[in-house]
Amino acid sequence: MNPTTASVTAPTAAERIRSVLARAGSLTLTTDGHRYDLIGLHTVDSKGQVRLRLPADSPLAARTVSAPRGALAALLEFTDISPTPVRARVRAKVTLSGWLALADGTEDDADDSAGLRLDLARATLETGQDMVAVGLDELVLAEADPLAIEEAAMLTHLADAHQDMVAKLSRLAGPRLLQGVVRVQPVALDRYAITLRCEYARGHCDLRLLFSQPVHDAAQAGAGIQNLLAAGRDCPHRHPTSSRP
Repeated sequence: MNPTTASVTAPTAAERIRSVLARAGSLTLTTDGHRYDLIGLHTVDSKGQVRLRLPADSPLAARTVSAPRGALAALLEFTDISPTPVRARVRAKVTLSGWLALADGTEDDADDSAGLRLDLARATLETGQDMVAVGLDELVLAEADPLAIEEAAMLTHLADAHQDMVAKLSRLAGPRLLQGVVRVQPVALDRYAITLRCEYARGHCDLRLLFSQPVHDAAQAGAGIQNLLAAGRDCPHRHPTSSRP
């Protein structure tokens, strides 16, 4: 049975990958014997295909064009890092493998750049808990979370300017989770929930607070957080990522 919309409380693995790709500013690309750290040189289209815009004299572009059949095996890695200063800041890693090829239409480009595309063969998502492979059809059909781009600004603003709200949100879990806590910071935000990281002398625990309904933009997310504060009751949706001390 497929879950109903009402029962969905977290993004799918495919949606998480699309969100990581949407907000990533850099990537690491590995080919046979070569490694490249690329900053601000990629885009992602509506179907999740990664495209690179490189200088025309780039060694990577030259190797791609001269590869057999014009396709160069490549591995692309994206690291999703929490925008707030928490322990274990790496939230997820996305790995895409496939073949780099000259992007359609770039043969006639007049500028001094070369466009490449990644023809995807495999996509995986690694989190603190596990690693999952995501089907290519799932990835094409999935969309990034509507808060993916604005998440970093919203979380840093909450952490820097509204620690009182963070403290009040943490109390929704009840007193047991807060025993021995040394710091609480917002660590993630999506259309379903805000997640706080409770840090202890040893280890940490994530507290995921669900909104009453999915939100679709920053304004609705702000209202969702206010509704959580107004509710003022224990929330059972907490997910420890390491054992309590």
